[in-house]
Amino acid sequence: MTNEAHAQNPNDASNDTTDTTVRVTVENTVATVLIDSLKTRNALSVPVMTDLIDAFTKLGERSDVHAVILKTAGHVFSSGHDLKEIRGADLATQQHIFDLCSQLMLLIQRIPQPVIAQVQGVATAAGCQLVATCDLAVAATSAKFGTPGVKIGLFCSTPQVALSRAVPRKTALRMLLTGELLDANEALNFGLVSHVVSDEELEDATLAVAQSVAKASSATVAVGKRGFYEQINLSTEDAYAHMAQVMANNAVGHDAQEGIDAFLTKREPQWENRL
Repeated sequence: MTNEAHAQNPNDASNDTTDTTVRVTVENTVATVLIDSLKTRNALSVPVMTDLIDAFTKLGERSDVHAVILKTAGHVFSSGHDLKEIRGADLATQQHIFDLCSQLMLLIQRIPQPVIAQVQGVATAAGCQLVATCDLAVAATSAKFGTPGVKIGLFCSTPQVALSRAVPRKTALRMLLTGELLDANEALNFGLVSHVVSDEELEDATLAVAQSVAKASSATVAVGKRGFYEQINLSTEDAYAHMAQVMANNAVGHDAQEGIDAFLTKREPQWENRL
């Protein structure tokens, strides 16, 4: 079954649907969120970010969706923020743009389903931030990643939040201070992406990752994703204390007991997707 929705903000007069399109499709238990804004190189404009927030919010509430693929149309993944919106804007407008971006990035990590970026071509500035924010990222060998804001006098300050949590500190600073691009294999080696495949394999490989994730109990995956982001910035001692409680609560749940019993009796588990 495939559901398709066109996510738009009807109250935003700047939302020109010829340039700004976010489409959501759901097939079986995998959703795909597509940004199709070729004229802006899939820039994260205010309308696009607003549409993405709407799309991810609605997907996060759907129990029938177990994994989400985030992809873009054309040969560029995303060029980052739309500089035409930033040029000449007053402080309140600038604050709104970057607050909206932060809201989007936090939302991607807060919804229960893993979000998998499918990356082709260049992902720069907020586009690179988007890749760093996603739970997994499958990159084509042609993909390149960068935070070149320093070259135009606008340091990639919000992108560095996600970037510095995804790659080693010296790598993040190299990218931020020089604006140099990483190729796909460097991005893999430094942890910015989780998989690298040929350009021809990108679509199928990303779907295979999503389907692999979606096979598990969605309730268990949601516990794991939430717990990962809860513990990642805690001290080791606090992380163990918190995650011991999380794991104990998980262990007494229905799907954990079903999975353990299935393993011990050598049968396939029958998930009810609940704790």
